[in-house]
Amino acid sequence: MKLSERLGARRADVGDTPDAFSPAAYPDDGSAPASLATRAVEAGAFPPLPAGPGGPAPASGLNQRGRPVAPQALDPVGKLKEQATILLFERMGSRLNEGTLDEEVISGLVREELNGIIEESATPLTSEERRRIIREVEDDVLGLGPLEALLADITITEIMVNGHDTVYVEQKGKLTRSPVRFDDEAHLRRVIDRIVSKVGRRIDEASPLVDARLMDGSRVNAIIPPLAINGSTLTIRKFSKDALGVNDLIGFGTMTPDMADLLRACVQARLNILVSGGTGTGKTTLLNVLSSFIPSNERIITIEDAVELQLQQDHLVRLESRPANVEGRGEVTIRDLVKNSLRMRPDRIVVGECRGAEALDMLQAMNTGHDGSLSTIHANAPRDAIARLETLVLMAGMDLPLRAIREQITSAVDLIVQIQRLRDGTRRVVAVTEVHGMEGQTVTLQDIFLFDYSAGIDANGKFLGRPVATGVRPRFAERFEELGIYLSPRVFGGNQDWLR
Repeated sequence: MKLSERLGARRADVGDTPDAFSPAAYPDDGSAPASLATRAVEAGAFPPLPAGPGGPAPASGLNQRGRPVAPQALDPVGKLKEQATILLFERMGSRLNEGTLDEEVISGLVREELNGIIEESATPLTSEERRRIIREVEDDVLGLGPLEALLADITITEIMVNGHDTVYVEQKGKLTRSPVRFDDEAHLRRVIDRIVSKVGRRIDEASPLVDARLMDGSRVNAIIPPLAINGSTLTIRKFSKDALGVNDLIGFGTMTPDMADLLRACVQARLNILVSGGTGTGKTTLLNVLSSFIPSNERIITIEDAVELQLQQDHLVRLESRPANVEGRGEVTIRDLVKNSLRMRPDRIVVGECRGAEALDMLQAMNTGHDGSLSTIHANAPRDAIARLETLVLMAGMDLPLRAIREQITSAVDLIVQIQRLRDGTRRVVAVTEVHGMEGQTVTLQDIFLFDYSAGIDANGKFLGRPVATGVRPRFAERFEELGIYLSPRVFGGNQDWLR
């Protein structure tokens, strides 16, 4: 018998099912295929299919082979968890979102209500199941749901949610898939909304992408349909609760003690430093370490898209850009904040990242008495960082000649610190490069430290090399001498005590 005849016979067995296949089965919210599959299963047009080789079938909708499957019933504990969540919202209502209550107070009220709801339930529970239900419901109601366990894991440095049922994490520089998942798309959207609302941002169909942060400073990026085709996507770059220091980076092999001594001297001598690197290489962490060398009696102003820097000084002003509102008004850009910071009597200006026209204002600030400024830029090499700076300045629309831009860069930027994530997952400073000057139309650079790739790798695939001094004496060495900053001659691989 042909497939069409078998399907016709099955329809004859279950009776007329026009609703399952008629246009009325398609809602207006774009969920027609899943709705059709669910209605078809409910009508008996297709039998439930067993789990395929890729794992268990989804709870409803289509399986891995695109065939409709029937919804799976929740286990008793799962049912109780669902009922407890609903009852909790009914009983507590708006108190969950009251800004007047401390989070500890709200958490205590939630646990108290949950204990009462579980006591009223007739479902037998072990003590472990009881604790798990309370923890999971509390995470869903007050926290970030299934992500709470990943955020608590100190070995995880990045969390990537590719839709409600696919979560990847980065551990020790390697990507692995996590068993964690959200209940559905609506569950994931609730978590995203909770994150962005706490920092005064919004995400909806009119503004479907947003940069935000968690309370501990971790960076968050979210993008939702219609821009994200496979469902809402969430990326969280975790930061350590305790800011990493220079000794931590030395212990990780990111830099050497000699390199740390040089960078400390450069910051204390008020050199303008640019941290360059690709995405996820650790630029912000390195910028935090460099800023720790700034004397505590200086006034520091930080400017960021979303506050991430963890500076420890007391005399600190933190500024954060603001996106436009629903009406398209009220936007405050990084460039606006850089201009404003010049009127705030700064000793140091720290820009979290130069990614647009603010690069011109940053160079102007460096060239007009605001020495010792720090910033980061996306580039794969020191030479690329110079080229990218030129491009960003051109984005300001001032129609400056290229030579004038390059002269501004060479006059403003003293040092480029290049950081890179190597194939073994480690993050290393691979170059410390001085911006030396200009020869004709070309910006000249000279390397002070370079990573030694010739040392090879060990049996576990780890790079054995480390940054080594090139023996070049930088031009700004005289500045150390003028300021009385002592630096050992071994830092540059030389044998003359040229600083006293």
